[in-house]
Amino acid sequence: MFNAHFLLSLSLLLSFPLLFLFVPRFLPPRHVEISLPDELDDLALFRRATLASLSDSAAASSSATATKPKIAFLFLTNTDLHFAPLWQLFFRGNDPLYNIYIHADPFSKVSPPGGVFSGRFVAAKKTQRANPTLISAARRLLANALLDDPLNAYFAVISQHCIPLHSFQYVYNSLIFKPAAATSSPSSSLYRSFIEILDDEPQLWDRYIARGKQVMLPEVPFTRFRVGSQFFVLTRQHALVVIRDRRLWRKFKLPCLNLDSCYPEEHYFPTLLSMEDPDGCTHYTLTRVNWTGSVGGHPHTYRPPEVSPRLIHQLRQSNSSYPFMFARKFSPDCLQPLLDMAEKVIFRD
Repeated sequence: MFNAHFLLSLSLLLSFPLLFLFVPRFLPPRHVEISLPDELDDLALFRRATLASLSDSAAASSSATATKPKIAFLFLTNTDLHFAPLWQLFFRGNDPLYNIYIHADPFSKVSPPGGVFSGRFVAAKKTQRANPTLISAARRLLANALLDDPLNAYFAVISQHCIPLHSFQYVYNSLIFKPAAATSSPSSSLYRSFIEILDDEPQLWDRYIARGKQVMLPEVPFTRFRVGSQFFVLTRQHALVVIRDRRLWRKFKLPCLNLDSCYPEEHYFPTLLSMEDPDGCTHYTLTRVNWTGSVGGHPHTYRPPEVSPRLIHQLRQSNSSYPFMFARKFSPDCLQPLLDMAEKVIFRD
C-alpha cells in the first residue's frame, strides 16, 4: 500500500513540468498589453516624425529643385519574408523611386532576407493578431517612413503573405501619375488614399460593443464606426493624420471584453480617416483578398496547385477604376511557381 501511494505521489510530482510544457499549447495566446514605456517610445517617435515633416514641407515650398516622389513599402511581419525573392525582382532597377521599411516582431525569429531589404528593419515591438499592437506597428512604420525621407509620398502597408500583381513601374505610374478621381469638395487633395472603408457589414455592431456598449463614446458613436482591410496605401497627408491622432487611439487601444468580435486593426484606420477626411479616401483597397471559405477570420490561402497565369489575371480585376496591385494570402511554398512566371506574367502589364 505504501509503495502504491509513493509511486502515485511521485508520478504526480514528475507530471508538473510536463503540464507547464504542454498546457500553453492548448490555451489561447495571452493578450499582449501595450506597456507604458512602449507607448512613450511611440509618442516620442511620432512627435519627431511630425516635426520633421513640418520642416520638410517648409523646405520643399522654398526649393525649386524638381525631385521624383517615392513610394514607401511598409512590410508588417512576424515570420520570414518568404516572398523576398519575388519582391527583389519587383524592385529591381527602380532604386530612386521607393523605400522599404520592415517591422518584424522581435519575439519571432525573422531572418534578414538581404538584398534590397538589408538594413531596412525598424525598431519593433511585439505584435498579436486581433490586438491594438498591430495598430501600433503600422503607425510605427508610417512614422519611420515619414521621418526617413521627405520624398515618400505614398505609404503601402504589406504583409508577409502579400505578392505584387503588376510591375513596379505600373504601380508607380498608377499612383503618382494617375491620381484617383477627385471629388467635388474644394478641400479634397489631388491624391487620395486607397483604404477600404465600409459601414454596412453585418458584424459591425458586435465589434463596436466588443469593449462594452458605451466605451467608445463620445469620441466614436456607432454611426461613425467603420471597418476595412488593414492593408492600405496612404498619402503623406493621411500618414501624418494617423501618427498625430491621440483622441481615437485612446479608445481603440482599450482591451476587448468579447475577444471573438475584437479586431481593432480593421477598425481604427478606416474609422479615423472616415471621420477626418472621407473625401480624401477612395473607400477601397488595392490589395485583393479572397474570403471564400475563410476559417477563424483568416482569408483563403492560395497553394501551389492554384498558382497560374489565370489566377494572376483574375486577382487583378476589380470593380473600381484601379485594378488590384497586390494580393494575399499565399503560402510560402508558392514562391517557386510565382518566380517561374514573374517576368512573363506578373510583371508584364
